[in-house]
Amino acid sequence: MLPSLIEFHFDTPLSQAVAYLCSFLVLAYGLWSGWRNAYGPIDPQTGKETPPTRDARLRRALLYGAVFAFVVYLGLSCALPSTAFLGKRGEGLPLHTYGLLLMGGFVAAVAVSARLAEREWGGVEGIRRRNDALDLALWVFIGGVGGSKLLFVLVNLRESMAALGSALSDPMRFLGLLGGGLVFYGGLIGATVAVWWFCWKRQLPFLRFADIIAPTVALGQGFGRLGCFSAGCCWGSPAGDHLPWAVRFPGPGVARDLFGRLTGTSALSFSSQFQDTKTWVIESTGEVFHHAVPGAVRVSDWVARHGTTLPIHPTQLYESAAQLLLFAGLMIFRSYKRFHGEIFALYLMFYAVIRSTVEVFRGDIERGKLDGFLHWLGADGLAAAIPPEAWWNFSISQFISVAMFAAGVALYLHGARKVQPLPALARPQPA
Repeated sequence: MLPSLIEFHFDTPLSQAVAYLCSFLVLAYGLWSGWRNAYGPIDPQTGKETPPTRDARLRRALLYGAVFAFVVYLGLSCALPSTAFLGKRGEGLPLHTYGLLLMGGFVAAVAVSARLAEREWGGVEGIRRRNDALDLALWVFIGGVGGSKLLFVLVNLRESMAALGSALSDPMRFLGLLGGGLVFYGGLIGATVAVWWFCWKRQLPFLRFADIIAPTVALGQGFGRLGCFSAGCCWGSPAGDHLPWAVRFPGPGVARDLFGRLTGTSALSFSSQFQDTKTWVIESTGEVFHHAVPGAVRVSDWVARHGTTLPIHPTQLYESAAQLLLFAGLMIFRSYKRFHGEIFALYLMFYAVIRSTVEVFRGDIERGKLDGFLHWLGADGLAAAIPPEAWWNFSISQFISVAMFAAGVALYLHGARKVQPLPALARPQPA
């Protein structure tokens, strides 16, 4: 596991010049992409797309350029020291495995969805729909990140409000609130809203586009969970010594970068277990207790002594494998699609089942469960009556999964009722 591949620092004039050059190239690529992806109107007589005008190309280039310029500014502000132009925090540029895999999954999803859109409509219309899919990627990114962050804030409301209060004293700390702390279900809801708004704005068929995008979401999530595994987040519960594929995530004295150098950072799962002084576990079985029992060891003591987490379920790999299988299954089922919205409905149902199953093996109670929600409401008596490890102490994600599965079933039944039955085969009449 490599939480951080390598870190670049920009303390010398030469390294800062390289940073400015790379930023200029990124900005130039954004402008060029906007110019290249512009498209012209359809000729009403021929029904073919005409070349985009110079004004259309310029408007698209400026839109892309503004987005890329904002990203470049944020990057330089964090990476460069305050003595450099546009610099402020001087944190350098760490290349995290999590971020690279997450971005790789997003790029793969966008590329596949654009190709599917082009094949779905075909011809000139397919080219326009491919461009729409590429344009949609920006809004999906904004809606996904915004929704995932919003749900994280709601799940961890007290901690988030405290962090927001400290950020008000230093606007640059707001960037810390934007990084990390993401919840996939919030991202899925935010991205779905973004797709609906985009289709409504351009008068595109939402369910038809949703059928194209749904399999690619599973593909991107398959990559994203590999990123979670590299960062040690979304970790599993203790598995004991009997599980051959149990994993142990490293602490700061073990985690290294791509070149074998100690990074001084640790997996998020290690940080959580290192501070867990209220939980005991039996090493051989992985059975968890919230009070001292014979044969059990305090989790924080075990972690401090070994420098790694306890052997735990690799829930990130469980979900990654399931998501990639779901992607393959939905792509195959596209050939048997009967109505628009069917693939989207199947994704909602199958992902809800996958997520609910994986949640059973999750060990990061920080994500919010029923007892914590009752504590937040002030119902401490009810919360205390719920055993933390009880199977019916549902997580917030499991509650969302129930609603998501119900929405998928409703959408599927609604579409299936509109399908016209195939005519019966003609049978020869007896003589």
